[in-house]
Amino acid sequence: MDGYERLANAIVKKAADDYRQALKDLKRNPNYPAAQHMKNDCERFFQGQWITCLTTVDGPWLMRRLREEMR
Repeated sequence: MDGYERLANAIVKKAADDYRQALKDLKRNPNYPAAQHMKNDCERFFQGQWITCLTTVDGPWLMRRLREEMR
């Protein structure tokens, strides 16, 4: 794996970790603005074109899987 692939994978992994944390924080406190902002940012990333430049993983599918994981 070259440096570009490692960087791309790290970006997607960071977004997934941030999304998990935001969902966890919102479960505890639904009115937490920083968590809501992070959740929205991650959802835009997973549904946008940037993720398709980084990986072949389907962003909306990944987002759904992360939500299911947090149930």
